[in-house]
Amino acid sequence: MSNIIVRLQDVNIKQGTQEVLNGVNLRINAGEFTYLIGKTGSGKSSLLKTLYGALPLTHGRGEVAGYDLAKLDRNTIPLLRRKLGIVFQDFNLLNDRSVFDNLQFTLKATGWSKRPEIQARIETVLQQVGLVGQGSKMPHQLSGGEQQRVVIARALLNTPAIILADEPTGNLDPETSDEILLLMRNLSKQNNAAVLFATHDYRILENFPARIIRCLNGRIFDDQEISL
Repeated sequence: MSNIIVRLQDVNIKQGTQEVLNGVNLRINAGEFTYLIGKTGSGKSSLLKTLYGALPLTHGRGEVAGYDLAKLDRNTIPLLRRKLGIVFQDFNLLNDRSVFDNLQFTLKATGWSKRPEIQARIETVLQQVGLVGQGSKMPHQLSGGEQQRVVIARALLNTPAIILADEPTGNLDPETSDEILLLMRNLSKQNNAAVLFATHDYRILENFPARIIRCLNGRIFDDQEISL
């Protein structure tokens, strides 16, 4: 696979019959950390949904982690998603299961079956996100920041080529937001995983600069290519 993890060419993105973004051209390389910014309703979530196969690609060309988005079907969408880590603002943890069981559920759903391998992988990702020894806790016993770390650990389980993060710090206080952001930037480097980090927290952008993709007026702009 090439070094380019995301390649969109002249893509139009629709929610139902309404066109949200048009003429989208985007490239993201392995290990690259990129912000995705824009007002609510500007198309950030729709772009992410297109990348993980929740919205169909109907116009233009798109490839993510080696998968042609125009050719996705019910058999290939799960295979694509194994190459992705997805982190939402709402943690989407199973509240009746421990941290370990939440992570084990994801591994078993993606084809892992051997207990020793499952155990080792879970221990590895919990270590990566700073939650060693927390596997037996229930989600409600954790702070918001710790729950988001579990979500990030879940996203790392299958060694993704890219992590798509949709407002992952939206429900967190500024100090915890900074911790989560720095964690994701470090994990991006350690794992050579690209990260596309959607946010409307401009404080983060100022404090921790990186490449910025901007959704504006139905288009996307790469701030590397325009003067602000």
